[in-house]
Amino acid sequence: MLTRGSTYRVAVTRAQANVIRAFSLWTVYVWVTRIWNIWNDESRDGAFKAVHTVICVISVGFAIAAWIVVSQVRRHRLDRPGRPEAAATVKSDA
Repeated sequence: MLTRGSTYRVAVTRAQANVIRAFSLWTVYVWVTRIWNIWNDESRDGAFKAVHTVICVISVGFAIAAWIVVSQVRRHRLDRPGRPEAAATVKSDA
């Protein structure tokens, strides 16, 4: 998001957005698999499991935040009038 008075405006291409989305999905997949294995491992103590659960929650939270931000930036870009992509989506709907 932009702060009031900010002139820093950079568009995110579809390819860039897809890379960020792929990162997000991969992060969630890896951490869900990892935390499943950690919690089912009887040789690990509670502190180890607690620390890795916190790390998992933080990492998945960042992945979700990245997905939301890139989606909002793409949506904002597509909603702006005068953009070739916006015109293409309007024409395809008709």
